[in-house]
Amino acid sequence: MAAAYTPMIQQYLRVKAEYKDAFLFFRLGDFYEMFFEDAIHASRELEITLTSREGGTEERIPMCGVPYHSAANYIEQLVEKGYKVAICEQTEDPKQAKGVVRREVVQLITPGTMMEGRGLNEKENNFIASVTPFSDHTFGFAYNDLSTGETKATLIAEEFTAVLNEISLSGAKEIVVPVDFHEDWLKKMKERTVMTISYEDAIGIQDAYAPLLQSLTQEKLRMTASRLFNYLHRTQKRSLDHLQPVNFYQMDQFMKIDYFSKRNLELTETIRAKGKKGSLLWLLDETKTAMGSRLLKQWIDRPLISEEEIKRRHTLVETLMESFFEREDIREKLNEVYDLERLAGRVAFGNVNARDLVQLKKSLQQIPSLKEIVNSLPNEEAKTMANELDACEEVADLLEQAMVENPPMSIKEGNLIQDGYHSELDRYRDATKNGKTWIAQLEKQEREKTGIKSLKVGYNRVFGYYIEVTKSNLHLLKEGQYDRKQTLTNAERFITPELKEKEALILQAEEKSVELEYQLFTDVREHVKEFIPRLQKLAKKISELDVLQCFSVVSEQRHYVKPIFSTDKKVIIKDGRHPVVEKVMNAQEYVPNDCLMDSEREVLLITGPNMSGKSTYMRQVALTAILAQIGCYVPASQAVLPIFDQVFTRIGAADDLISGQSTFMVEMLEAKNAIVNATQNSLILFDEIGRGTSTYDGMALAQAIIEYIHHRIGAKTLFSTHYHELTVLEEELEKVKNVHVSAVEQNGKVVFLHKIKEGAADKSYGIHVAQLADLPDELISRANEILTGLEQQSEKPVNNTDLPSKPVKQETEGQLSFFEEVSTDNKNSVNSKEKRIIDKIKKLDILDMTPMDALNTLYELHKKIK
Repeated sequence: MAAAYTPMIQQYLRVKAEYKDAFLFFRLGDFYEMFFEDAIHASRELEITLTSREGGTEERIPMCGVPYHSAANYIEQLVEKGYKVAICEQTEDPKQAKGVVRREVVQLITPGTMMEGRGLNEKENNFIASVTPFSDHTFGFAYNDLSTGETKATLIAEEFTAVLNEISLSGAKEIVVPVDFHEDWLKKMKERTVMTISYEDAIGIQDAYAPLLQSLTQEKLRMTASRLFNYLHRTQKRSLDHLQPVNFYQMDQFMKIDYFSKRNLELTETIRAKGKKGSLLWLLDETKTAMGSRLLKQWIDRPLISEEEIKRRHTLVETLMESFFEREDIREKLNEVYDLERLAGRVAFGNVNARDLVQLKKSLQQIPSLKEIVNSLPNEEAKTMANELDACEEVADLLEQAMVENPPMSIKEGNLIQDGYHSELDRYRDATKNGKTWIAQLEKQEREKTGIKSLKVGYNRVFGYYIEVTKSNLHLLKEGQYDRKQTLTNAERFITPELKEKEALILQAEEKSVELEYQLFTDVREHVKEFIPRLQKLAKKISELDVLQCFSVVSEQRHYVKPIFSTDKKVIIKDGRHPVVEKVMNAQEYVPNDCLMDSEREVLLITGPNMSGKSTYMRQVALTAILAQIGCYVPASQAVLPIFDQVFTRIGAADDLISGQSTFMVEMLEAKNAIVNATQNSLILFDEIGRGTSTYDGMALAQAIIEYIHHRIGAKTLFSTHYHELTVLEEELEKVKNVHVSAVEQNGKVVFLHKIKEGAADKSYGIHVAQLADLPDELISRANEILTGLEQQSEKPVNNTDLPSKPVKQETEGQLSFFEEVSTDNKNSVNSKEKRIIDKIKKLDILDMTPMDALNTLYELHKKIK
């Protein structure tokens, strides 16, 4: 069938067969055309007209196209939606072609390989990752930002969930895997909203990339990184000189924050809005450069666990806080520094323009004074950093001499290079300038000679230079004075031999000038390319300085304090605040709270009404730890913290509709993730565990989880609950302590004090919260009636047959059992108050019971006492 198509369509089909998973932009003259299914699909996605054309068969071929000069906008639209676009250009001069003009794909643009355009957020990395599974159940993971050249790699000797977590932390928009990658893994990756899956089986190390892999001693890592580099080489089809040596990292070098915890804590985006505003990143981002903002996000995603490196950052932040004027000077200089990382990438990639090079020059010109300011800071670490700020004077000087201050966007139309930079270019420009002066003088001379004041000497690309005379003035010309060239409706255009000669000189000089300027520009670009490694090192130091000054600004403005790290795993937070909530609210309105945890207070069981601030309190403890370990000060008046190896959270309720999991299943999976992976050096936040099922089931699971953490893990844990029956665990488990968020009733309404106090809450105020939500008064009244009835019913005596069949273990060492004490009191304890209830229940030994039996016992005895 293909043979029936025209030669051009056959050529299109041959190229398309190699790029089946991409839209093929096929260059025909001034348009990129698409045919067949590509045309139908693209017309819908881009909202452009679908047409058709003859293709050599009886049926017309679907077709649509976009102008080549505006194609970038259409390409970005497709890539933003997760598609790939193959750019197929004419690689042969049509005048010299014998038959169909030769065409080849010159680049494959994908979500993970964007180098410019609105799809490339200046404050976010654009990572593409590769995953390589090995037979010993380990995974190689590497990810690269093509726009900056940075590449990182690690080995993961855990379940595939850990791979998913690394993908989420990197934010990769495209994942490269082998063709035989497991279908279940692909499905799980797609559930995590990975936009594009690509395939690459080549893992051989190419000579061009071998130096980048020298730091990788393990063959698995080399294979994983090679897979990624081979994919980039195959799709980009050009030199990638800006790729940096692969940076190997181990996951246990950083505090582990899994996907769920990162989402729940809203570290880099909010849960509901899916945007930066309202996140910790939004709060902290007082950076002055795009590359600083990107580094800040990386630091938030991967807090440190090296106390030495954390303290180094804290010391620099402290110095910058104490050196206010120097810090403001640093911020002013940083404000003039453009994105050195991506400018270097564009130089290497070959898509840098003259304005980019001027930005590079202006950035480098800030470095000497910036270096001087940093060196003046009273800190040895700062002086070391100053010494590492390489101003690349050779590049700055070259660009100062070569590039004009305000060049055009195009690099092929001239006006890029400074006068005096190149003697031959100056001669061409002089010829052009003198020729145009001669043209102006000719116009003046001919007006005087003919007496025609409206006579003009003009130019267009088709006819060149000409003398134009309106028809009303033609009678003033002498016969044969000029040679007729073109007739217009209202005028005649003429030429003279002398004008024709000057035209040739001027146009030749202009053409040669433009050609020479482009050649000089490419020479400058190639020279700058030699400095890319130095520019990238400078960019890293500028980024680090930018983030540290950002920390100092936020810490000073928000009145944060320098944390101290404990050696005995104590948590002492005085007047702690939730950093984001405090910023959103007026600072005077926010109620600070303390948090004390040590070897005798490892689990805080938090009770209190809804909306009272339990979740906020839990989050602020975690965010305080994260802030401390990224090197920032923390929102408190005093903070003593251990260095946490991991943070786990289960906060909030949400169905996972994509994978068909209910709220309760998501809750249990997140709880399992923490329980299985946490260590005694971890921090766990559990909010309302067990509420997604029946009361008894929920309480049983909640208690079992608390006991498991208490006995088996020993992690610092904040556990909020509405199961007030669980508060008795304070007496049974030596490291569990009750705290509550206080509230008071005034005139039948609840007032939240948002203050954490010792002990358990007396009730949950659920109906009061419903009232605050403006539910109908009739409904609220009915709820109160039902509640009163239920409370009265629960006070009725119960028969022994209502109690669980399993007997309660008797107390030893002469203590009375609970039943014996009730008997000797002649059952007067039925009307005792809450303190009496706690005194009785605390003597039960439920550790030998199953969680369900234990909770049933507690629940029934609680009713019997009341």
